[in-house]
This record gives sequence, C-alpha cells and structure tokens, in this order.
Amino acid sequence: MPYIPKKRRKEIKRPVCDIHNAGELNNVLTLMILDYLPAEPRYQDYNEVMGVLTCMQLEFYRRLIAPYENKKRKEHGDVF
Repeated sequence: MPYIPKKRRKEIKRPVCDIHNAGELNNVLTLMILDYLPAEPRYQDYNEVMGVLTCMQLEFYRRLIAPYENKKRKEHGDVF
C-alpha cells in the first residue's frame, strides 16, 4: 500500500467506474498505467511500473489474503 500523507490521499481521487469482473479491473488498471507513462517511455519507466505492480501484489497478499488464509486454516485445520 502506498503509505502517503493523508492530505495527498484526499487529493488523489479514486476512478469513478463500476467494475464487474477481472477483465474490466485489468482494463482500468492498464489504462491508469498507460496514463502514467510518458509519451516516449524508457526502460526505467517500464521498470518503475513493474516494481509498483510487484509491490502492490505483495502488499495485497500480506494485508488481505494471508489473514484470510490464516482464518480458514484455523477453521478447517492445517494441511500438515
């Protein structure tokens, strides 16, 4: 998660759209990335985006998926 100052968070608006499936989510995120990239991207620009996507994935897993999996493990028992 980007832990940026609260004042800046208020300035950055969440896109207004009604996303119904993974394909639409992918499309919205791709368009946001394309808007972020300069007119003539360099390797560094692509590398930055890949780094952000990797960190997003890891933080999403750490904050949302791991706690969910821990809860289910306690409910249903460990595999080991």
